[in-house]
Amino acid sequence: MEDPRRTLILGVGNILLRDEGFGVRAVERLAREHLWPEGVRLLDGGTKGLLLMPDIMDCDLLVVLDVVLGPEAPGTFYRLEGEDLRRSLGFRDSMHQTDLQDTLIACDLAGHRPETIVLGMHPFDWTTLAAELTPEAEALLPAFCDKVLATLAALGIAPTSAA
Repeated sequence: MEDPRRTLILGVGNILLRDEGFGVRAVERLAREHLWPEGVRLLDGGTKGLLLMPDIMDCDLLVVLDVVLGPEAPGTFYRLEGEDLRRSLGFRDSMHQTDLQDTLIACDLAGHRPETIVLGMHPFDWTTLAAELTPEAEALLPAFCDKVLATLAALGIAPTSAA
């Protein structure tokens, strides 16, 4: 049975800072390779911060794809919920307009904060000015997207292949 919740799969990060754009590249790949059920939207959120409020407030389930600074080695995948959300780079004070945690708080104050899950990878390089992912992150992108699909399937959300 398909999940009836309005779901937003949001890729965030700065695509001009190597692996900082990993979440955006993941959402691009998922959009390109799959057809999504009604009620599921994929969005490149880039570094829009508070400008994402209308999109976030219009969903019941928010799945954020991002890079995460965790205790493990670069390339490690993470699933964050609740208090762990601050470990996501999109959830920290950064060069972004505002961090995503503040945007979720603003949504809550405005009357609707969706259930939120962050799926991310510890980046190899998130400070070098370059539009492409590191070769290591690029190589992990398919496995990361498979992890996103498995997480969504466990929640009752199953796209079909676009091929």
